[in-house]
Amino acid sequence: MDLRVFATTAIMNFFIAFGVIIGGCMIGGLGAFLVSNPPFSEMNKLAQNMKIWAVVTAIGGTFDTIENLERGFLNGSPSEVIKHILLIASAMIGAHSAGMIIQWITRGNG
Repeated sequence: MDLRVFATTAIMNFFIAFGVIIGGCMIGGLGAFLVSNPPFSEMNKLAQNMKIWAVVTAIGGTFDTIENLERGFLNGSPSEVIKHILLIASAMIGAHSAGMIIQWITRGNG
């Protein structure tokens, strides 16, 4: 994986995870409103509970990344291991950033 492909994938992972959290919380808040639950409280709960799913979605929802990590360890290719760890980290940062924005929008009501 060359640097351009890596950078593109890392940026996409960040924004996919970011979008899953923001979109899920907004739609979930709307659903909470429709069933007479406090929407801001529900949005905060969703932002915390959906982070792992946002990361899984961003890295592709399959075990390809985990398999590549394993191959990197077994084949003695530390650069590939580091790249995949960074790709997962970029998705985690995207999910966390979106969660912080949801907390900011709802003023931490939850």
